[in-house]
Amino acid sequence: MPPPANGQASKTPDSSAAKEFQLYYFSELFKRRICAGKIINRVGKVTDLVFKIVEPYPEAVGILVDHGWGRPNEFIPWERVSKVEEDAIFILPTDGGAPFPPFVDQPGWILVNEHLMGKTIFDMDGRRIEVVNDVHLLASVGRMLIVHVDISFNGFLRKWGLGKLTWIKDQLISWRYVQPLSLEDTGTIGQVTLSIARKQIKELPGEDLADALEELSGKEQEAVFSALDSEKAAEVLVEAEPRAQRQLIANLRKERARTILSEMSVPQLAALFSVLPYDDMMAMMELLPKENADRIRSIIDQEELPARALMSSEYLSLPKEKKVGEVMKELRAADRDPKSISYIYIVNNEQVLIGVADLRDLMLAKDDLTLGDIMVSPVVSVQEDDVREDISAMFGKYHFRMIPVVDLKDRICGVIHDKDAIKVD
Repeated sequence: MPPPANGQASKTPDSSAAKEFQLYYFSELFKRRICAGKIINRVGKVTDLVFKIVEPYPEAVGILVDHGWGRPNEFIPWERVSKVEEDAIFILPTDGGAPFPPFVDQPGWILVNEHLMGKTIFDMDGRRIEVVNDVHLLASVGRMLIVHVDISFNGFLRKWGLGKLTWIKDQLISWRYVQPLSLEDTGTIGQVTLSIARKQIKELPGEDLADALEELSGKEQEAVFSALDSEKAAEVLVEAEPRAQRQLIANLRKERARTILSEMSVPQLAALFSVLPYDDMMAMMELLPKENADRIRSIIDQEELPARALMSSEYLSLPKEKKVGEVMKELRAADRDPKSISYIYIVNNEQVLIGVADLRDLMLAKDDLTLGDIMVSPVVSVQEDDVREDISAMFGKYHFRMIPVVDLKDRICGVIHDKDAIKVD
């Protein structure tokens, strides 16, 4: 069951909702008394809540009770919790009223007070974001989950028993997008590095991740984007809406921006820069080689872009006599960008384009066949002077990943990637 989106704690709109779930802040439960069965049977106070890291939200496994004064601590398994009331947490006593066993930490467990409360949040680039002032919890059907961290000043006030002085809106970062990368570090260095689950990020297409980012608040958006490697971040920038592009660019450090921009083609950069405020555009221009910056200015200044302005020189052309086995061996040994070898373009001695072979077909072909044996001819291509609008329509018709650009004598000059052909409105 997904948590409510409003982030309001300890209140529910009606009695029926209260039966389904209850929202708490950890600061409200911290030091709340624990009673076994009846209010008079006091066990101690909540020192910490212990959760197990599971997807999508960590789930409570128990309560830590530290009696102090030389008395051993106790660990109360969460299944022994019968109800959470405003004045106490009620538990089922052990058989015979014996103490609960001492707490023994387990792999994958996290303690809210020790590992999260008051910790400084850093993104993966080491930039300080905020401090975790509180942790937002959802209780439902005998379970309790961590659903947000609160970075607002309200959390600080609640921590000191001043919750009634709330003046500003809570600032919640969803646990779906942020979680500790290293529980071991949190207890020793006083900080917690937050990131979305990196495995999930790598599996998301750029356009899907861009859509997800556009739904997040500013802090969540910044935290998620900072967790991306430069290549994935570039994909997201290309796919994002202009408003999100401007927000993401505005929060980038110079070196981080330089790395991300290096993953983008000149036409993609031109499309991005065209929606930025002038000062931001000029700042980004300074991070690029002069040749690329000049090309981008030229593209932005032109309403109808010709193919020669959009094309890339990163492609692979070979003679038709080349054997498939030789080509595959060379490709495996070469350090080439995979995006530049979606297709093999077959040319004659004068570089005239005579055929094309899809890399997937190449991988399935027998080694002793030649490129001439497996190539497709004639080749769909565009002329150097063809404009972006027509090129975009051609991509829409054929759904190729790349289209070659040829001169008047059908000699290959470059290629245009599908992402570069999309017309900027």
